[in-house]
Amino acid sequence: MLPLRDHNPSRSTPVINYLLIVLNILMFFWEMSLGRNFERALSAVAFIPARFWSGEFLLPNIMTIFVSMFLHGGLLHIGGNMLYLWIFGDNIEDHLGHFRYLIFYLACGFIATLSHAFFNPASVVPSIGASGAIAGVLGAYIILFPSARVTTLIPIFFFITIRELPAVFILGFWFVLQFFSGVGSLGAQNAGGVAYFAHIGGFVAGMILVLLMGGRRFR
Repeated sequence: MLPLRDHNPSRSTPVINYLLIVLNILMFFWEMSLGRNFERALSAVAFIPARFWSGEFLLPNIMTIFVSMFLHGGLLHIGGNMLYLWIFGDNIEDHLGHFRYLIFYLACGFIATLSHAFFNPASVVPSIGASGAIAGVLGAYIILFPSARVTTLIPIFFFITIRELPAVFILGFWFVLQFFSGVGSLGAQNAGGVAYFAHIGGFVAGMILVLLMGGRRFR
């Protein structure tokens, strides 16, 4: 299922959400400009769990967590992430306010990355993408707007249909998929390059943080 838009208008202009999307896109253009030097640069600036747990250069390794939130591995990676952020991020910013939304977003991404590192401590594969932070946005959305209608593209075998579904169904299905995929990847040598536990950790962090930061359900 692929969400296309929600029917939940914001009361304010989501300035921070727009800036986050623009920054992600600019960073992606920077990655593409590196050409054959991309992998070398990635190993230097991206978060690597094994390097983090080694205890060396703790502050630089913590900084790589935040840098990695704005790096992506390809067009589909950044395209999917930015679509979800565009659809669901504006309402969370509208509810929390601009500054608190920025703190919320970065905190969710930070917790998501640590969740991935906890379950994959020996991994030397760079962990990149805004997925963990955006998972936090989805977790907050399911708390605040569970009944919001979301126009969704649904492939059924060889057919494609578009339906309006409640957010709790779309986002709940997404979380269940991440959870079982994450559990299934435990102990696997190759989990397909997807940081499922970053998604799980970010989602749960978003649900909790939005409440701690003053969130409540809207009618």
